Amino acid sequence: MNLAMAVRKGCLQSLRRPALAFPFSASKVQCCLLSSQPVAAARIPYRVKVSAGKRYSWCACGHSKKQPFCDGAHKTKSPDIAPLRFTPDKDQTLMLCACKQTRNAPYCDGSHFKVIFRDLVKSVKSVFK
Repeated sequence: MNLAMAVRKGCLQSLRRPALAFPFSASKVQCCLLSSQPVAAARIPYRVKVSAGKRYSWCACGHSKKQPFCDGAHKTKSPDIAPLRFTPDKDQTLMLCACKQTRNAPYCDGSHFKVIFRDLVKSVKSVFK
């Protein structure tokens, strides 16, 4: 499998090393396409309780396994997208964006309805191809 085919197949494809093609001794090469666009973690917002004065880091890239908060996954998967840090003024329950398309980050502004609609249109179009 050549590098171009691996890139077309997606991220984290293992490649066999062609003879003398790579000057290092690794038998496999990991290639990963870095994302510069956020990935939707979910289609509906997360409802979370936050404490006054505590600092939170909202995942802006969508790769975190601890959604809606950052776990550092952006460092390897989306280095161009940093988490958004915020400190609430009072104890409250918030709706934090999960689709990563909000214009009022980290809070949900209803953008997920557009994401759901776009996905629905895409799936209907694929049925008729």
